[in-house]
Amino acid sequence: MTGEPAPVSEVPVSEVPVSEVLVPEAGQRPLIERVGLAAIAIVVVGLFGAIALAALYGGGLFLGVMAGIGALMTLWAAATSVRRG
Repeated sequence: MTGEPAPVSEVPVSEVPVSEVLVPEAGQRPLIERVGLAAIAIVVVGLFGAIALAALYGGGLFLGVMAGIGALMTLWAAATSVRRG
């Protein structure tokens, strides 16, 4: 050991664009994959909806509202995923 630090990289970290480090390359998903993911999301929306209805029927206002919000958020995510690709 000579006491000198080992070379880490030829390019300083400050010169590497953040987009190259954090964002992987991604293309548009095929239509069949988007439709399949949307179908899975619809099943999850149904489950959230059933939990919301059961909780509201049983008197659990907080759980019912939170499950309803989860259903709406899942539906929104599925719609934007299919539309955007």
